[in-house]
Amino acid sequence: MDFIDTHQHLVLRDRLGYRWTADIPVLAAGDFTLADYRALTQGRGIVGTLFMETGVDDADYQSEARLVAGMIGSDGMLGQIASCRPEAPSIDAWLDEAAGLGVVGFRRILHVVPDDVSREPLFRTHLRAIGRRGLAFDMCFLARQLGLALDLARACDDQILVLDHCGVPDIAGGGFDAWAAGITALAALPHVMCKLSGITAYCAPGMASADVLRPWVDHVLASFGAGRVLWGGDWPVVNLGSGLPAWIDMTRVLLAGLSQTEQFAVAQGTARRVYRLG
Repeated sequence: MDFIDTHQHLVLRDRLGYRWTADIPVLAAGDFTLADYRALTQGRGIVGTLFMETGVDDADYQSEARLVAGMIGSDGMLGQIASCRPEAPSIDAWLDEAAGLGVVGFRRILHVVPDDVSREPLFRTHLRAIGRRGLAFDMCFLARQLGLALDLARACDDQILVLDHCGVPDIAGGGFDAWAAGITALAALPHVMCKLSGITAYCAPGMASADVLRPWVDHVLASFGAGRVLWGGDWPVVNLGSGLPAWIDMTRVLLAGLSQTEQFAVAQGTARRVYRLG
């Protein structure tokens, strides 16, 4: 089972700002580079990656994409999912520039802004502009916001949307039922995909394991089907949970009961289709 990692972050503090990491000890200092990632994943079946915007300070989000554009094609990086601001008065100039930066999709982290942002008509108009260019949009909502994700998805029903991190379930708190209902509702919309990523960080400290994760992952797979699920490593944020090598190993265990066709879909096939990787 070889993977395309659709959620590879980098932290490059000499070039960009990452204020959100200040209160997270495992991320608050030092860089997390392509060389570090390569060392962690050597021999573990990662056949390609997509850089995922890392939530840099607002002033830096376009600079991040410009910087990463120069890395695409090296160390297996196939493209990038860049940050955007659909709530801004205009995004056309940024979409035009991004077309030359190896961008295969966009993301706006929506749990760091007021809930009403994704409800604004302008936000949705600009999101549809992304869809008209044939690009996916990654939705980053918390479990309590899955209703917002559903509203947004219904309003933008002619483009591919990807729910990051399985909708950020509260695994440590056992918040299964409400989260599962939200996942089921989103899965009823065929243009919504689900990214199997990040979830070890939502387990109680030291408790992440395939057994703990299985009911949550099984519900995602049963709801969306393997053809609408794609995998992401979420490094280095995954260090809040299991760390990347252990997450890769857990994923193999969690997907072992699927057919080879289904395993390929989750590991790389869905990613190739959603992000137009060939």
